[in-house]
Amino acid sequence: MPAATEMTTAAYIFKRNQEMLAKAVAGLTDEQWTARPLDTCNSALWLLGHIVWARSRALKLVGFTWTKPWLDLFARGSKPAEGPEYPAVGDLLDAWHDLCLTFPATLEEIHQDVLAKPVNQPSPSFDGTVGGMVSFLAMHESYHVGQLVYVRRILGVDEAAS
Repeated sequence: MPAATEMTTAAYIFKRNQEMLAKAVAGLTDEQWTARPLDTCNSALWLLGHIVWARSRALKLVGFTWTKPWLDLFARGSKPAEGPEYPAVGDLLDAWHDLCLTFPATLEEIHQDVLAKPVNQPSPSFDGTVGGMVSFLAMHESYHVGQLVYVRRILGVDEAAS
């Protein structure tokens, strides 16, 4: 069963990711948002969409619904696509900012009984519970924020981390 300190830690990680993500995408041009530095790399746009998708999943796990019609384009296992089906960068950033207002403060309000519920298996949850899955999603988000920073550097944009 996740301890309150685990959710405090997850909330801090999510908050820090928000700060790093803002730096990672600051000043990207339209071309840089959609560039894939290598054929095997995702674009900054896809990475941000995937991060938004994952945060919406975390909210759903703890009983809140937050959705956008385009979320499934960025779901786990989806492949980056070319074309107009992706939302505009501004729409993705608006969605991200909305999630930043909703989350991670929500984590501090979640009752222990919700966090202790089991999640469907197999799952990457650290301990098989909702709380363990939320903690995993904090780590998962950090991974993708790091990818955003790396894509930024590959595209020749100045350093984002500080």
